[in-house]
Parts: sequence; C-alpha cells; structure tokens
Amino acid sequence: MDQHEFEQFVLENGKNILRFCRLTCQDTESGDELYQDTMLKLLGKRQQLDSQQNVQSYALSISILLWKNKKKKYAVRNRILPERSLEEYMEQGGLSGACEDEKTPEQQMLNQAEIEEVQAVVAALPEKYRMPVYLNFSAGMTMQEIAVCLHIPLSTVKTRMRKAKALLKEQLEAIGYDG
Repeated sequence: MDQHEFEQFVLENGKNILRFCRLTCQDTESGDELYQDTMLKLLGKRQQLDSQQNVQSYALSISILLWKNKKKKYAVRNRILPERSLEEYMEQGGLSGACEDEKTPEQQMLNQAEIEEVQAVVAALPEKYRMPVYLNFSAGMTMQEIAVCLHIPLSTVKTRMRKAKALLKEQLEAIGYDG
C-alpha cells in the first residue's frame, strides 16, 4: 500500500476506527490515544498491507491487541501498587504527615527539607532497588509479601533491600545527612 492509498484508507475508514476505539476504551481521551497508536502501527506496516484485502479489519484487530496490552500493563501496575492506596496515603499527608507533631514552623520546615532530600536520594536508586524500598517503607509490606508482589524469590528481595540500604547510607552520608 503506497502513501496515497493509505491516506485514502484513513479518510474512508478513520471515523469508524476512531469510534470503535472510543467505545472500546469507554473514554474519549483514551480512545483517541488508542486510535493514534493503531494508526502509527498501521503506518509502520504500510508497505506490507495490501489494499485489496480488508485493511479495516486488520486495523481493528491491531487496536484490540493494543487495548488488551494497555489493560494488562495497568493491571500489573495496579497489582504492585494500587492507585487507591497511593491516593489515601497522600491524603494522610504522605511522609510529611508522620513528622509534623507539635513542632515550631522552623522545625517543621527543616524536617520537610530533610524528608525531601531523603526522598530524592531514594528516587535516584535504580528501579530494582527502589521498588522493594517503596513497598517496604511506604506500603508496610513484609519481605515475603514483596517477593510475592514482584514475582521474585525472597532471597532476591532481601539482597536488594540490603544493597539499597547500603547505597542509601553511602549517598546520604556523602551529602552530610546524619539522621
């Protein structure tokens, strides 16, 4: 399929594919994203397409596969760290809510600055170390629960936590944190 044939296909069938994507996602914005992803995938495979065959059917099957993949990705993310629990955590003040007792505004400001420094150092860790730290300290999960959640052996979780703590200690001492 050449460029002109592809443009003609989009003009003739684009609205139907867009409507299908929006209905599938049950959301206009997500449907538009799915439509764009579908068309980009089709554009990449344009040379392999034959305009004599049912290209619309092929496009719809691509959009279904892309939608299923996106659903799987979000399901896995939600299983690891449910969005609801993160929202509740932030409503309770996150890390800063745990440190604000009966302190002066100056002390609260200093504590907040320390918390932000520590959070920045933790956020800079490689993902394989950062995820167990987040799950352990912010979600309160045990090592065994983290192993199940991340689908890795318990010994790997323990090793990663030990390495993460060593990296954190080293980096925090380097910036002068003595907490």
